[in-house]
Amino acid sequence: MDPVAFELFGVKVMWYGILISTGVLIGAVLAFREARRLKFDEEDLIDLLLYAIPLSILGARLYYVAFSWDYYKDNLIEIFHFRGGGLAIHGAVFTGILVAIIFARKRNLEFWTIGDITSPSLILGQAIGRWGNYINQEAYGTPTDLPWGIIINGQKVHPTFLYESIWDFIVFFYLIWFRKNKSKESGEILLLYIILYSIGRFFIEGLRTDSLMIGSLRIAQVVSLISIIIAIYIFQKRRKKA
Repeated sequence: MDPVAFELFGVKVMWYGILISTGVLIGAVLAFREARRLKFDEEDLIDLLLYAIPLSILGARLYYVAFSWDYYKDNLIEIFHFRGGGLAIHGAVFTGILVAIIFARKRNLEFWTIGDITSPSLILGQAIGRWGNYINQEAYGTPTDLPWGIIINGQKVHPTFLYESIWDFIVFFYLIWFRKNKSKESGEILLLYIILYSIGRFFIEGLRTDSLMIGSLRIAQVVSLISIIIAIYIFQKRRKKA
């Protein structure tokens, strides 16, 4: 499939960008609905998104560049070539959380409430955005004989983009259910998002062939494992305190 959806005034508009934008738009609508339910000021949410979205994209790029420095140190101009690919979701998530923490302190808002409002939207956006990897024929896995394998460069491989998209949809629906039926303390939705997404990412990453590496370790697996441990600890600590 052609990764270019169409051209507008000579500029190629990529399917990947369209899918990410669609995920952001749908996620924003859901976040505003939840904000209204919690009587959270929508103007504050708008301001937060105006900061968080572009900075998270920048964070995703810087994270990718930092762990691919062997290439970029000799191709510095490529750092600014966002359209050429190279965004890491962990960089986007960490940047978004940092922006939310600073924003909450500046506006005298509760960070955990902000996290609960936006987490389901974030995982839904990830589920939608992963299909951009399919169109670009990237983020695929090792060779497989399974019937749902996809053909990349003449070889059948694991559709790891599909595995992660399905997992993200499952996490999204679970978070919505948990929010309605089981949530006892603010912050639990955010922490469950981190835990559940990281569990899926840890196992799926083991099948990918394009992982960012530190020596023989896959960075996404290391980050996922650390995130799971920290988030579980905070979750349990906040529940006991409540």
